[in-house]
Amino acid sequence: MSTASAWSVALLGMEGTLVEVEAAIGGGLPRTVLVGLPDTALYEARDRCRAAVAGAGLAWPNQLLTINLTPASLPKAGSHYDLAIVAAILAASDVVPRRIAASSVLVGELGLDGRVREVRGVLPALLAAREVGFGTAIVPAGQVAEAQLVAGITVWGVGCLADLIEVLHGRPVLGAGPEPAPAEPRPCAYAPDLADVRGQREACWAMEVAAAGGHHILLHGAPGVGKSMLAERLPGLLPDLSIEEALEVSAVHSLAGHSLNDGLIRRPPYSSPHHNASMAAMVGGGARVARPGAISLAHRGVLFLDEAPEFSVRVLDALRTPMETGKVTIARSGSQVCYPARFQLVMAANPCQCGMLGVPGANCSCTPMSLRRYNERLSGPILDRIDIHHRLLPSLVVSSDVTAGEASATVAARVAVARERQSSRLRELPWRLNGDLPGAELRKLPHPQGMSLLDDAVRSGRLSARGVDKVLRIAWTLADLDARDRITRAHLAAALGLRQDSWRCAA
Repeated sequence: MSTASAWSVALLGMEGTLVEVEAAIGGGLPRTVLVGLPDTALYEARDRCRAAVAGAGLAWPNQLLTINLTPASLPKAGSHYDLAIVAAILAASDVVPRRIAASSVLVGELGLDGRVREVRGVLPALLAAREVGFGTAIVPAGQVAEAQLVAGITVWGVGCLADLIEVLHGRPVLGAGPEPAPAEPRPCAYAPDLADVRGQREACWAMEVAAAGGHHILLHGAPGVGKSMLAERLPGLLPDLSIEEALEVSAVHSLAGHSLNDGLIRRPPYSSPHHNASMAAMVGGGARVARPGAISLAHRGVLFLDEAPEFSVRVLDALRTPMETGKVTIARSGSQVCYPARFQLVMAANPCQCGMLGVPGANCSCTPMSLRRYNERLSGPILDRIDIHHRLLPSLVVSSDVTAGEASATVAARVAVARERQSSRLRELPWRLNGDLPGAELRKLPHPQGMSLLDDAVRSGRLSARGVDKVLRIAWTLADLDARDRITRAHLAAALGLRQDSWRCAA
């Protein structure tokens, strides 16, 4: 009996487990057996590999062929095992040497004509391979750039089965091979600028505070006052991602099937799902494999929910746990998939169904019952988790007296300085932003002046216990923007103003 092995990676969410693909030829009647808990797509790899081998002019083993994927107790899904399976078969058939196949990680799908097709999750797969000490990877030729984002691994790209045979013989393939990972991503061609927003100075200031502290924010007001315009400009106020954050964000987008040929995602991502988005589209899911949803695609970036009251109440309430924990767990039969979801939430809402409530010179056509139903679409627990509530009023943007706002670059510079102060103050803690700091840790910081303001707000019912923590977080961000080491009474008063401009009061 002739045996050989190759390696691939089983992905369960962001976690990768190395899978040894063993091929044994001999000992029975000619047939192919695939064992090791494969799913349907993986079980069909037998036929794909056989057709690809025949297309390359090679003979399929005319004996019992057993393919085993270990650990056998781990469920395995997807078509990305094809390259490892065919490499193990070719090595067991003595078509190629065993050494390279046994020491490399192979990820890729085979077409019936022998072409190697791109697959999801190359980046997280190679990150997992690097963790256990692998130094060589073989991937589809179109995903070499993505694979080279993982430092310390030699990457070979193959476009067809003939290329794979050459690489397994140790012969270089034209257009593939070990190259250094790209140092910098391609710059973004266009980013909306805050200077485009005219006549909403207070709203721009609220966005600056939100950006500086990583605070969730609700923008509410009549249609056309600039809510969406402001939300689209929030990513431009945020600093670049660190290398570790960029790898994490890029891995999520790789699992979603997004191309990474332009390099690591170094700018905070922006996700804006439609208000008809399903639960699976928002938090993640799928029929066979749980894919990341909109909240995970917004990890380390901005999640914008335009017309927030139009979203399903069930979908909105599903955001409550990720907003607190920074991750989402999707339960599957026999397993759980966890994706990161530390996003900055921006919600936009009209004051009522028709949008005219409280607008000077306009008449609201909503009935008291419709106003009540509209109010109930954003639950109390969701509103309580949003730090900043800001109401936008109509502005005379065509007036010559209205000056343009500050440029995003100017505001972003202040945001970066404020974030550096937070990082320095919280350097011994696992959090880096005021918006993420738990209440217990907030109370260990220097006691702020003017706490009587919060006591009065709690006694009057205008502020909950969670609301007190939110106000303190905002106040610390205001102190950081002012380059102060302690919260003053003025900071608390301003933070209360940003917290208490309630959407429900407006309605």
